Parts: sequence; structure tokens; C-alpha cells
Amino acid sequence: MAALLCAVLPLILLLNPGAEGFGILPGDSLSHLEITEKAILNSTLYACRALAQTEGTDFTFPVGTFTFDSVISACKATQSSKTFRLAVYLITYRNVRVDIQHALNGSFHFDEELFAGGRAIITEGIQAVKANNKLENYDASRQQLGVLLHPLQDYYSHTNWVELGYTAPNPNLIRSDTSLGNIAEPTRATCRNCDGDDCTNNILEDIIAEKIQTSGYFGVVPLTSTKPPGKCSHGGGVDQTSNIEPKGGINKDTFSASHGHLHTKAANLAITATSQLLEDIRGAAGDKEFLQMLGISKGSSKALCFVIDVTSSMSDDIEAVKAVTNSIINTEVGTENEPSLYILVPFNDPDVGPLTKTSDPTVFKTAIDGLSPSGGGDEKELSLSGLQLALTTAPYNSEIFLFTDAGAKDTYLKSTVIALIERTQTVVNFLITDTPSTNRRAQDRIAAVDAQIYKDLAQASGGQAIEVSKADLPNATSIITEASISSTPKPWSHETFLFTVDKNMAKVIVYMTGSGINFTLTSPSGQSPIDFLVDFVEASQGPFGGFDTLETRPKVGVVGYLVVTLTGSDSATVSGVTLVEAEGPNTVAGVVTAQEGSYLVKFASFPSGQFVVQVKGKDGTSDFQRQSPTSFTASNLTITAIAESLLTPGTPFVVPFTISAGEVGVNITIRATNNRGFTSTYPNTLVIESGNSTNGTVTLSAPLNTPSGSDVTLTLEAETPGGDDNYVVLRFSVFNTVTDFTAPVCELLSLRSNCSVNCSLYEWSFSARVSDGADGTGVERVSLKEGNGTFNSTLDPQNGNITLVSYSASCCSPTMQLLAVDRVSHFHQ
Repeated sequence: MAALLCAVLPLILLLNPGAEGFGILPGDSLSHLEITEKAILNSTLYACRALAQTEGTDFTFPVGTFTFDSVISACKATQSSKTFRLAVYLITYRNVRVDIQHALNGSFHFDEELFAGGRAIITEGIQAVKANNKLENYDASRQQLGVLLHPLQDYYSHTNWVELGYTAPNPNLIRSDTSLGNIAEPTRATCRNCDGDDCTNNILEDIIAEKIQTSGYFGVVPLTSTKPPGKCSHGGGVDQTSNIEPKGGINKDTFSASHGHLHTKAANLAITATSQLLEDIRGAAGDKEFLQMLGISKGSSKALCFVIDVTSSMSDDIEAVKAVTNSIINTEVGTENEPSLYILVPFNDPDVGPLTKTSDPTVFKTAIDGLSPSGGGDEKELSLSGLQLALTTAPYNSEIFLFTDAGAKDTYLKSTVIALIERTQTVVNFLITDTPSTNRRAQDRIAAVDAQIYKDLAQASGGQAIEVSKADLPNATSIITEASISSTPKPWSHETFLFTVDKNMAKVIVYMTGSGINFTLTSPSGQSPIDFLVDFVEASQGPFGGFDTLETRPKVGVVGYLVVTLTGSDSATVSGVTLVEAEGPNTVAGVVTAQEGSYLVKFASFPSGQFVVQVKGKDGTSDFQRQSPTSFTASNLTITAIAESLLTPGTPFVVPFTISAGEVGVNITIRATNNRGFTSTYPNTLVIESGNSTNGTVTLSAPLNTPSGSDVTLTLEAETPGGDDNYVVLRFSVFNTVTDFTAPVCELLSLRSNCSVNCSLYEWSFSARVSDGADGTGVERVSLKEGNGTFNSTLDPQNGNITLVSYSASCCSPTMQLLAVDRVSHFHQ
């Protein structure tokens, strides 16, 4: 989408200093983490202010340094505290992870004068982000945004842009249809030796005088690291090319770097460039959609997600769903409890879908009202396929409600669903009718073994499996409207369970299901906004050491780590983190080390069975305790897979993977599924070879008509004959090459003004034609960006790619702005 204004911080990856980019660990020097967070906080405030102006509400910038809490407070979106922090966490995590996954690929760092490759990563990533936003695939947007921000920021540290005297970002870095400027020829010398430790003047004078851009070479292997004669090096202790004539380096990653005296200028340019890129994305998406990408909404941060069996026997159940949906929409739209997203996945057999995902409650209500029960006849349905689609569509940390009166026909997906639950940390609730406990007619009820699958999945997610008669289902649906946003402890086998409730809590909800249960709840007092994010990490095997996030289960029986990030309070601190076994009294306490904005927790080993994460801490003088709803499991298997994140329709997409185990000769069963139903090929079994590992590939093929911006989630699983299994969950974006590089054009047709001194007595007006040029993809929308007058737009009856607009306003409101967006998301103002 091109746009025209017509005017009349996850997971935090902890890397050792010397990483191939701005420093990662916060300190005196600015890091990728801090650069990204500063720019996002700033852009978020401006988007919130613009949205407030559109809605006619007040807005006040925070005083002092911007923080997550102060920004959320200014945006009047306190219920989005956790999702905002999570969104920034995912963006920064993808950013800093580039230093691990692509450490030696110069294009990701603008090293080795690979300017074309670096800009291609940025511009293709921008288009992918805009396409993802257009389809409301915000998790995919965050992933792409994080990746492209790394080379964008490294450009100002690794090239000589700052040394050339520029004080503003290179505007052509985020455009693919313009020149980046003069780039040094491959044979042209650019540097001389540093004078000892003084590298301040090692770039040649003619390079500076002629404004020639260059960047340093980088290599980590002694003796084999090379660079062309006369070229600059990156520099630093890790870079082996800096010992080759001309010796030294030019990077500005930290104050202690070769050109560290320019670090502050480079970092500030990186912040400004990041802010400009975010403004480009915001202009194409719109203020509300941009904030949704960052996890901020005016109402509840939660999605309302239903997975519904639509066979004939479900008529009563669907009516109950319609009733609760109408209640939520009618009572909560426009309030702080309004869901930020609505998702509907109907299923039966053999069909799943169509998926409805929308932020518009009217669209969702229409989709629910349109459900028409039909078919059935056999005993089981594709309930887990429907749940898989919902888990790969809903945002992280969502809550899903599945309604059915039948067992699962696709039980082979159980481990896949558990993998997705663990990776997304999503709570799944099952409302099951016609079970042995609710229906006495054996021929009509779900078998106990089928109901148990739903109970197992609910337990893994921290949700509930409620068995209820169809007559009582309307009462059971009350849990949907009462769902809490907090991570509330939910034990399954303890007879006595103690948990801390902070003094600020206003509401405590305890659910207990089953028969013959007696319980006593003592001294409840409140709900606090404090929550936490958790992810597992491991020591990185890359050249820079440090820690890398795990996309899989942690390893059993060895030292392990996780990262905890608090949300909901800038002042709260963590005092202890414990792993609590789900079945039994055993606990494993970790050693907590505070990092900037997060906590690294070391464990002697992870439990062999299911466990949850318990966090304790203080907020001021008050104690708090939180526990993850999701149960996690460790494994003896290790599975790794890394692939490019952009998938082109019609082109085979290859995902290489490696599986490691503790013994040789073991047959490993392989399963690979994706949420789009794309054709895939992969080995069904692999044998662990010498070295205790084996390799394989998964190949995906997306149909040519797959829309750009679609997201694809690949779940790759490995299982031993003894039942030990592990997985890796990867998300890709479908990207079609963009050929339209022109922004919409606004042509003034008429302007009428008879304004005088007394502006309240007169009006002014104008009309204009907005088009996208002969080779453009067409105008998608035209809206009023700023102004208090009357705006109208219509399609030109002679040309559907032209939009005619008119505007009139009081002479007391003399300015206005139009926002025009085309179908491929360029932005121009």
C-alpha cells in the first residue's frame, strides 16, 4: 500500500560484547534492544495522539523518559500492558537474533560493501510487514519487522555514512526504486592502517571528499579470513580481517569500537531511521491498525476465539454460542472489556473453516449468526484440525473456547496441538456436551477416552474441559465473559494449594470442575496488573557466545535457562522463579540474575515431566506471585531448523533441520504439518547417525494464488520409539514480488474559498482526483487524515482506479490532509 498525504524491546537475547552489530547487552553504549525500544515507544505515542485527535479525546505526552507503563497510560490502554510488552519483546527478539542466525551474512549487517543485499532485506521486509498488516497477521508483521530493523540500524554503525558528515538518515534505504548514493567500486581502496589504537582517520580522504559509501569486511576464522586489497575492516577482537592490511576497523557499535567516538551519532541516526520506518508502516496501515500490530487496543487486549463443531447435533450448542456472543458484543463494545480481535473456526468432517478473523464485532456477529448446523452421522469430527488453525491464527497468550459433542477424528494432531500450545502459551477451554457424565444414552455420548484427550489438552494449556449437558450449556458459557487476563495458578492434583493474592486485587475467579467437590477459599483480595512473559533460552553455539532463544522444548537433565519479563509495572522486581511439577509436589528453584528489563534464570536441570513456571517478587512493599497457565515439558531430543522467513508462491520453499539424541541407531518418527494445508514433503523416519545427530528437509509449496501477507506456521515434530518427542514451530510470510513503486497522485480539480475576517460565517471547499498512475496497482482507500470538515469519496464511474474526493469546512478550520493508500503499501507524504 503506498500512501499519500494530499495537503491544501522477549525475548531479549543476551550476547557477549563484540557481537556483529550494535551491542546487545544494555550498558553505556546503546544496543539494538534500546534503539528499537526507544523508537517504538516514540512512534506509539504519536500514533496514540493522532488516534485521540481523530476521536476527539485528550492526549498528554508522558513527563520524563518514556517507559512501557507511561506510554500505555498516555494511550489510555492499560489492559494492553502485557500484549504491548509482548509485541515489543517479539520485535526486539527477532532483531537481536539476527546476530546469531545470520552472523556471517554480510547483507544483514551492511558489511563487505553488500549495499544491494542489505537494502533488499529492508525493502522486501517492509512490503511483507505491510502485506501482513493488511491481512491482520500481526504476529508475522512483528517477526518481519524485527528482522529488517537489524540491517537498517547496522547501516549507521557499519558503513561510513556518519563519517561522510550526514546528520540525517539515508531516505533511500527504505526504497527499492532509488539510488543509495555513490558506492565504492570493488577495486577501489577505502582505508589505510590505523595509527596504533587510533582509528579516527583511517578512511581515505578521497572517499570522504567524494561522498563514497563503504563498509568494513568481517571474518571470524583465523588464517582463512580475507578482504580485498585496500578495503576497510569491521574491527574489534572477533574480526580477523582487522589484522590484515589495512589494519583496524570502522564500526561504531560501542564506545570502545574502532570508531567508537562516533557511536552516539550512529545510534541516534539508527533511532531516527527506525522511527521513520515505523512512520512509513503506520501511514500505510492506519493508526488503529499500527497500534494493533504493537499489541495496543482501546478495549481488552484479549482475542475472543471460538472453535465450533457445526454438525447437525450441535444446533443447541451453536445457539448458546450465539447468545453469549451477542451478550459480549452488546455489553462490551466501546468499553475497556471489548475484545481486540474476534476469531471463528467452524469444523465438522471433512471440512475445517472458513476462518473468520476480524477486529469488527459486527462482522464477527454476522459470521456467528451465519453458522448453519448440518451433516454429521459418524461419531467423530475434525476438532483438533480446527484447534490447530485457531492456535496458529490467534495472538500469543490468547484464550480459545472449543465447543463439541463429539470426539476427535484427527487424534494424530494431539502432539502438534500441544506443541502449539506451549509455543504460543495459549489457554484452551473445552465445553463438551454428551459425555458419559452428562448423557445416559450410550449410543449418543462421547467415549471417556475421547473426552480424556480434551482434558489432557486443557491441562497442558491451563484451561478447562467442562463436561455439561446441552440444557446446562448456556450457564457454562458464563466462563467466557468472566475469563481473566491474569496468569492464575490452576493446580490439578494438589489437595491444598496456597497462592499469593496482592492487596490491590479487585476480583478473584476460581474454577473447579468435577463432581462431589468441596472447597474453601480463604482471604481473597484482588487482581493486579502485574504479569510475566517467559521463554526458554540456551547457550548460543554461534561465534559470539551468549544465549539464544529456544523454538523447541528445553533439554532434560542438563543445566538450562529461561528469561522472565515482567509486565504491568515498571517498579516490580523478581525475587524467585521456581519450576513446579504438574503432577506431584516436586519443585526446582532457579538462580535469578537481573538484566535490563528482564531476568535470566538458571536451573540445575529441568523436570522430566510436565511443569509450570512460578514467579515471585515485590512491587514496592507488596509481595506478588504468578504462575504460568501453560504446562511445559522437557525432552532428550533436540531439533533445530532455520529458514528464510519469506515464502514465494509457486517456488519450492526448503526448510533444513537437524535432530540430535543421546544415542546412535534410534529410529525417529517425523511429522510436519502446516496451518495452510500447503503441499509438503519430508522424510517419515530418520535414523540417528554417528555424532548423535541426523539431518532432513521439509519442502513446502504455496499455490500461485496465495495472497501476499498470508502467514504460514510449520510445526515439525520428532518422536522416539519410547514416546519422547520434541518440536520446532516456525512462522513464514508469503511474499509476492512488488512491481508497483509509485505512490498515489493527488490532483486538485477545484478550490473555492470566500473566507473573510469573521471565519465562522463562511466555508471553503475543494475537489480532487486521486490515482495510482498508469502502471500502479490502484487506489485502495482514501480517508481524512486531519481536518474538521465534511469529507466524501467515490469511485470514478469511468475508471475504477481513480477516486474522486470532495471536502468542505468552516473557514475557521483552514487546513486538512488526505491519506491515500494503494494496494501494495508504499507511503508518501
